Amino acid sequence: MIAHQDRMGITKTILLPAGARYGLAAGAGGNDICVAIARKHPGKFVFFANEGPSPDKTRQVLEKYLKMGAIGLGEQKFPVDADSEHVHLVAQIARDYKVPVLLHFEHNTYNIAFQRFYRILEKYPTVNFIGHAQTFWGNIDKDLQQEVLYPKTKVTRGGWTDRYLSDYPNMFGDMSAGSGLNALLRDEQHAIGFLERHQNKLLYGSDCNDPVGHGARCSGSKQIETIRRLSPHPSVARKILWENSAKLFRF
Repeated sequence: MIAHQDRMGITKTILLPAGARYGLAAGAGGNDICVAIARKHPGKFVFFANEGPSPDKTRQVLEKYLKMGAIGLGEQKFPVDADSEHVHLVAQIARDYKVPVLLHFEHNTYNIAFQRFYRILEKYPTVNFIGHAQTFWGNIDKDLQQEVLYPKTKVTRGGWTDRYLSDYPNMFGDMSAGSGLNALLRDEQHAIGFLERHQNKLLYGSDCNDPVGHGARCSGSKQIETIRRLSPHPSVARKILWENSAKLFRF
């Protein structure tokens, strides 16, 4: 992972840990592993805190790592509703510690019922929420069939994601992984306008399981190339690749 980020020219990486009882369906390491990497490479790596729904552990674990220097919460990738009590609790902790929350939205699997997430956005206006993954990026399209995780059709503007980004100052989008890349490549003409329209709300992320950092399998490097190619101006690409994250996470 360290070599992967170096190969792509990444100067600062936010590590997203798994919760204690979950591996984020990707074999991800937990909070302590992320802290150790950040401590070993100060300035180059920072970390979020994460924990899943647990009646007696969620607040305890998240607050422990926030006090150790975590700059956000997530990736929240757990089988709960998008407006569940658990998401409310995480939002309340984020509000108290003034940090953002990153959530993985996947139809009928993680943070379910994306169309109800506006309730969280409205209840916690001072908390910045970052969405990513299949259902978040699929919903740039007003005509999305929700069970389709990697749609290939042209985009009809006005989907839930487009509206959340437009209507709520506290909604941001993480463009990482194959889902974020697919959102751009499926309809490049739409993507140009989308990047311009939301240029202050989009964040680059790698989230790539390729160990090399280049080539056809590396969605992280392909995302960098695609953002640069489709951004209507180099200043837009600069915002997405660095400036928006630096501002949001106070680098």
